Amino acid sequence: MPSAGKSWFSDIDVGLQVEGGAMANTGHPDNGMNFGQLLQSHSDTGMLNQVALTITKPVDSIGEGYGLGANIQMLYGSDARAYITTGISDRWLDHHRYQLTPIQANIALHMPWLAKDGLDMQLGILSSPMGVEVLNPAGRAFYTMSYTAQYSNPFEHVGFYGQWHLNSHYAVLFGMDAGNQKSFGRGNNNGEPAGYVGFNASQLAGGALSVTYLLRVGPEDPRRLLGSHRAHEAQRFWNDINATWQINPKWSLTAEATQVHDEGLDANTWSGVVWGAYAATSTLTFNARAEVYRDSTGQFVVQYPEDTGYGRSLLGLPARTYTAPATTYGDLSFNAVWRPNIGHHIKLLQIRPEIRFDRSLNNTRPFADFRHQNRILIGGDVTLGF
Repeated sequence: MPSAGKSWFSDIDVGLQVEGGAMANTGHPDNGMNFGQLLQSHSDTGMLNQVALTITKPVDSIGEGYGLGANIQMLYGSDARAYITTGISDRWLDHHRYQLTPIQANIALHMPWLAKDGLDMQLGILSSPMGVEVLNPAGRAFYTMSYTAQYSNPFEHVGFYGQWHLNSHYAVLFGMDAGNQKSFGRGNNNGEPAGYVGFNASQLAGGALSVTYLLRVGPEDPRRLLGSHRAHEAQRFWNDINATWQINPKWSLTAEATQVHDEGLDANTWSGVVWGAYAATSTLTFNARAEVYRDSTGQFVVQYPEDTGYGRSLLGLPARTYTAPATTYGDLSFNAVWRPNIGHHIKLLQIRPEIRFDRSLNNTRPFADFRHQNRILIGGDVTLGF
């Protein structure tokens, strides 16, 4: 229980974070799109990616080994177009480039069950636990995202997610939800749930190595596309394993491998991504990222030129799209992350200049209005946190 004179609400934290940036495209596509980028979607155009308001109540004891907390995060900006949850936020700011969506709205529980370190659980609206690159710009190395993060990792869920801590190193992971970016009622594209199972191994090899594996299974294709019976029975299988190795205080290495099979679309993807980071000083880090991503049918890597196109496609509604044929994508990115300590109530100033090289490895032409096999993006972003 909270100590005498201390309210359970006394440690609530409120934060505000703003991110904006741009990526110039050397191909100068006539359609104005950076193909294969859901967030940095418009070429040669400045974007207000995020204004994120976060309210966090850490998990505090409520007696007898139980704990309770809560998380709320609202996001306004161009990134919200890809992170909406159907049935909740897909119609809030319809046909606006800058949209509004809840990223977190959940209660967090700790229960002293099953093992010494117990069971942690979140219930409500929560971010997907799968993958390395997250929406928060302060939590990922690059401004642009890998194809893997955008097309082979889920984004948002309405449901629950749990971690059963077997001991200080190993945990069993599990959860169930309404689908990727789906809620209930009109917001569910096929009326069937999906779920996770996996494990996490942390602080191995003297604290230098952590590994996470997650399997996700459930129907994700809309009934408007496949019909109710087929949409209910056709499963999508997502496999993701990633590991981080802190080689020494300055050097770290992260790797991720994914595989997705969709029975309804008869489509597959596989990918591998590697990140390397060098902390030159306490405020300056250099990063590199290399990826190979295979979209076997061209149905996963899709561009949505209209601001509500992505959300409509989740429900199987008509939406204008740009797609490429079956393509093996290769990309290589380099950046610097500078986080000077400036004080004056500013918790974070992050500046990330970036250059990214993309290429079709099987001679298709997915870039610059489907005229080019290669593409270079140059730009970056600035993030301020209060």
